Amino acid sequence: MTKVLVGDNEPLEKALRRLKKKMEREGILKILRARKHYEKPSEKRHRKIRSNKKRRF
Repeated sequence: MTKVLVGDNEPLEKALRRLKKKMEREGILKILRARKHYEKPSEKRHRKIRSNKKRRF
């Protein structure tokens, strides 16, 4: 569970920005996007192969 403590005089927007950054660093957003739609194992394998090819060059 990701937690962000909000100070007494701290604006809510600033706390939300910190929360988003923390979630991005922990990889939570990446996991949520992956689980949003079902991906067949073959599609997952092809996606990984394509990303590895991009990374190589």
